[in-house]
Amino acid sequence: MSKKSERGASGSSPAGPGRFVPLGGELLILRGERSFLLVGKAGSRFPLCIETPEDEYCLAVDPDDLVAVSMPEGGQIEQARMMLELVRQYHIPLVVLPKDHPGSKRLSMVVSVAPEILLSCDIRRGTHPEQHLLCSSGELAGLSLAGVPGGVFIKHLPREVTVSRLDAEKTSADKQQ
Repeated sequence: MSKKSERGASGSSPAGPGRFVPLGGELLILRGERSFLLVGKAGSRFPLCIETPEDEYCLAVDPDDLVAVSMPEGGQIEQARMMLELVRQYHIPLVVLPKDHPGSKRLSMVVSVAPEILLSCDIRRGTHPEQHLLCSSGELAGLSLAGVPGGVFIKHLPREVTVSRLDAEKTSADKQQ
């Protein structure tokens, strides 16, 4: 596994206080004690459909936009990687559940695609159609990410959250060898 690990820290840039993380074809994993967020660049321009209970609309996704998979209770990174690639490579539509849908309690992961993404623990999983907002655990809440040329800009990164790079081409079978 091609991985570089770094601890949360602050810096500054023209965009304000935060941290720039260079990112090419690999993915970023932001890990808390019990949860994680997997992030990759869209890598190409494509339309992405959002299916809501009332309507369907399509977003224009740009190469520097982010595809993020949140697993608020943790889980297997490989599962999140597969979900990320279904959206990034195969442009699988995103489904938004109605606010009181019973299935939202069982969602182990949720996805967002946007130029900037804000994590929140105050929304129900799978029920928010606005792609800039993504459900997370409390330990990642308030963190924000922006896709910028050459990488990702992270703001409000808690000290206890670790940022690691993961080669997007590696599978769980490759990692075990």
